[in-house]
Amino acid sequence: MMCRSPLAPLALLAVLALPGAAMAGPVDDIVRLDLLPGWRAADGTQMAGFRVTLAPGWKTYWRAPGDAGIPPQVDWTGSDNVAGAAFRWPVPEVFEVGGYETYGYSEQVVLPVAVMPAQHGAPVRVEGRLEIGVCRDVCVPVSLDFAADLPQQDGRDPALALALANRAQTPAEAGVEGARCAVSPTEGGVALTAALPLVDGTQAVVVETGDPALWAAPVTLRREGDKLLASTRISHVAKGPVALDRSALVLTMIGDGEAVEFRGCAPA
Repeated sequence: MMCRSPLAPLALLAVLALPGAAMAGPVDDIVRLDLLPGWRAADGTQMAGFRVTLAPGWKTYWRAPGDAGIPPQVDWTGSDNVAGAAFRWPVPEVFEVGGYETYGYSEQVVLPVAVMPAQHGAPVRVEGRLEIGVCRDVCVPVSLDFAADLPQQDGRDPALALALANRAQTPAEAGVEGARCAVSPTEGGVALTAALPLVDGTQAVVVETGDPALWAAPVTLRREGDKLLASTRISHVAKGPVALDRSALVLTMIGDGEAVEFRGCAPA
């Protein structure tokens, strides 16, 4: 279970512990999982996808869920000839509920995943469990089982190909400059202000530190000339010292169904 705020897990656990806080009906009435077998690429990588279909009013989360939420995680136990796997994230929506800002998907989302075989050319079977959080009035964790033998040939699945295309752009693809960050010590951590290019329709900027021990506070935005300034405070979840690696920072501007992802942040 992961949340941006160090207090959010406590609030979420409290919700889950309340009598009647479970989902209103069986899991099948709220969320459905279909595994899209995809295809085998020329380099041997298997491209598959998890299609998550949600009941009206329910949502699930992106890799960085926001102020509170549970990002998708996969247990690959039962798989054969799988050396590793990585999500290819579609652009998320921005949700604001009860003063919390979260990032995720509503109605239906296809989450592409690149599966790396341990032995190239050999059959690949994926089997395990997808763990996601789903929310409406309350948030609950859901475990969804999957199993499939992946195809050994090329053959594009339109739904999976569309989800792969719906990704964040790089600054070069968006035709904008890179991010620059000013970092200064502050009580309990460091203050970070990123100077980003103005992009029409920007609703939120998400800061990921690349270190699970570091927490980024909710980002505040303001315009200064031809730049968008995104400010946050980064602290250690165990109140330890903060060692921030600028090259590991990922800043994502999200808005209007599009996103720009900045990897690394040069000194301001």
